[in-house]
Formats: sequence, structure tokens, C-alpha cells
Amino acid sequence: MSLSASAHSFLLPPCRPKLGSISSPHSLLRPIHTPPPALQPFLFPRHRRRRRRRGGREGGGHPSAGPTAAVGGIEGPQSVAEAASVLAAIILVHEGGHFLAATLQGIRVSKFAVGFGPVLASFVAGGVEYSLRAFPLGGFVGFPDDDPDSDVPPDDADLLKNRPVLDRILVVSAGVAANVVFAYLIVFAQVLTVGLPVQEPVPGLLVPEVRPGSAAARDGLRPGDVILGINGAPAPSVSDLVDVIKTSAGRNVAMTVAREGTKSVELSVVPDENTDGTGRIGVQLSPNYRLSKVRAKNLAQATVFASREFLGLSATVLDGLKQTFLNFSQSASKVSGPVAIIAVGAEVARSSSDGLFQFAAVINLNLAVINLLPLPALDGGSLALILVEAARGGRKIPREVEQRIMSSGILVVVMLGLFLIVRDTLNLDFIKEML
Repeated sequence: MSLSASAHSFLLPPCRPKLGSISSPHSLLRPIHTPPPALQPFLFPRHRRRRRRRGGREGGGHPSAGPTAAVGGIEGPQSVAEAASVLAAIILVHEGGHFLAATLQGIRVSKFAVGFGPVLASFVAGGVEYSLRAFPLGGFVGFPDDDPDSDVPPDDADLLKNRPVLDRILVVSAGVAANVVFAYLIVFAQVLTVGLPVQEPVPGLLVPEVRPGSAAARDGLRPGDVILGINGAPAPSVSDLVDVIKTSAGRNVAMTVAREGTKSVELSVVPDENTDGTGRIGVQLSPNYRLSKVRAKNLAQATVFASREFLGLSATVLDGLKQTFLNFSQSASKVSGPVAIIAVGAEVARSSSDGLFQFAAVINLNLAVINLLPLPALDGGSLALILVEAARGGRKIPREVEQRIMSSGILVVVMLGLFLIVRDTLNLDFIKEML
């Protein structure tokens, strides 16, 4: 029997992080549950180097509409190496969990592999073959149970298949447990070192982007402006401002704007008229936040901060999976493979150290959750077969049936993984420029 963290381990479903609340500056600040901007493209559907406008084509929109960055490029050899190292470490932790759970119980192990397919490099120690393989879609821990050339007697009590159900459950679930623990330790390390990002709301609405030639551009609104007031009243929420613009086509909308280098600017913006009669000015709008870092002062505080952030990231990953299954026809084409993940990881590594921490934590949690799904070739599939055996009163599933189920699952996983590698490689910017 082989336990595999297969290609699904690195297929990232689209998901939407949620903002965490922030308490008073004089009390314990609550770290935000939204990853830093450099990490957000990794948590959202793929795009082809285009900005995703908030709330429609023009006229502003809601902050939950999505990110404005995309995955499309490799950001340099050092950042690529850092991202690839994160993935390699996560695979090692996952498979190391299986390996330790088996060896600590005295269960025989024959192979420990990172990757699938042809062996690129290997060595043998303690009767175990350690190998690096060609396809970076996960890894596996192999047992003599499946090796026809093994000289271990089939009735050996230390073979995995001959161990009680509980022993096998511990081995199968240990990889997931290792990734969950590793994700928490990563967040804990972030709290103690670089700190967690905190968003503190400040007055006004931010204008991240202004479309050239739009009403906003003609009337003097610029990217980076902060709208402090509208028609003599304090700035409303994003949705309220959008409603005002929609109902003011062809009429002046007075705006008080804070601009870098000046105290404030008074503008009069006349929204253009859409075909349906509503107004538009051609901007992005978002709540205005001040980003800061919070670091724990002691281990007790670090535990509180890390636990909050860990739970927030876990909820993000689970929500992403739920949305993927609920909208599978729309989200299936937006799942990212290893190449896209490394591309985003490289961007994260280049832009922010705190983003790299959360990149690693999210990948760990994603790997853990997806591997629990009861699908062939995943840990959840192996666990499901063991639980079926337990429900049958300990009567084992025929070995041939089990092998067919797992082999078909591995074939599908490898084919899907290769497809994603090719697709994501062709979507890289420098590859598209060559074609």
C-alpha cells in the first residue's frame, strides 16, 4: 500500500479571504485574516495579467469583488527557488508525517519519495530507498506490502496491511496532521519574527485606479486619491457612493478629495450615462485602511495571535473548497497547478516576507484539507477503504479491488497534474512572449 500526497495536494481551488475585525489599539490587536496583497492572487481565481475591476466595468464597486493582481510571471531565480523550497518542505513534512507514524509503530517502510515517476536521484539507508522523482506533483511513502520482490513474508506482523485498523488510521492521517501542525508553527513563527499585518480603518474611500478617458479622469480624480466627502456630506460606504453615482448621470457630484502633497481638493465630477440610464465615472473604490504590523510581546500573546490567524486562514481554505464544489463548472478551470503556485510564490517571496509565511501556511492547510477528501490516490481515499473494512467487521476488501481503485486514482491524478503543468507553463508571461 502506498500513501500518496498526489497532484491534488497542489491543486488550489479559488477562495475568498475575509477581513478580520480589529479591536482598539490599546487592547490586543486582532490580526487580519486577509493575506497580504502579494498573496491574494494565489487565493483567488487565475487571470491573464489583467486587473479585475471592483463592482463592474466602471463606476467603482464593492471591496469583496476580488484582487487586482494576477499570476502570469516568474519573478527571478532567487524568488523562484524560495517558492520551490517552500513546496518541497511541505511535501517533506507531509510524507514525513506518514513515515514517522509508521516507523515509530515498528511498521516496515520500503520507500520515501518526493515526486512521482522516474527516479532522478536516490540512496538507501536503513533498508529504505529515499528518492527524488521527475514529476513534482507530491510524494509518497511506500511499504513492502506492495512490492512483489520483497523478501518480507506476507504474514509478517510488521507489514502495514497486517496491523490493526487503528494503527493504519494513524499512519494514513499522520500526513494531514503534520501539515496542520506545520501550518500553525509557521504562523507562530511569523508572529514572533516579522509580525502579522493589521488593517486599521481610516476616514474616506480609496481610489486605487482611474480609467483613462473616463468621467473621473476628465474631471481631475487621480489614482491614490481618498474621497473624504460627497455633496457636502462625509464620505459614505463604497456601496452608498456607487448608488449616488448611478443616480447622478449628467449631474454634478461634488467631492472633497485628499491628495498626496495637498490638504484637500474640491472636485466636481459629472458621471457619464450608461445605456440603461445609470451613471458611471470609471474608477475602482475600496475602503481606506492603514496597514501596520503587530508582534507578540510574549509567548502567551503569540499563542493568541497565532491561533486567531490560523483559524482565519483555515476558514479561508475551507470556504474556498466549498465554493469550488458548489460552483464546480465555473471554478474547475481556475484551479492552479504546481507551476502557477510557484509563480505566485515567487511573487510573494519578492514582495514581502510576511506574505511568504502565509503562502506556506495556506499551502499546508490546502494540502491537509484536500488530502482528507475520500478520493482514490489521496489519503482520504486510503482512510475510507480502512473505515469500510472496519464497518465490515474487520473483513478486508479484496486486495485486487483495492489496488484497482488506487491505481486508477493515481493515473487520473498524474494525467491531471501533467495537464496543469503544461497549461500553467504556457500561461507564463515570458512563455507567451516567445510563442
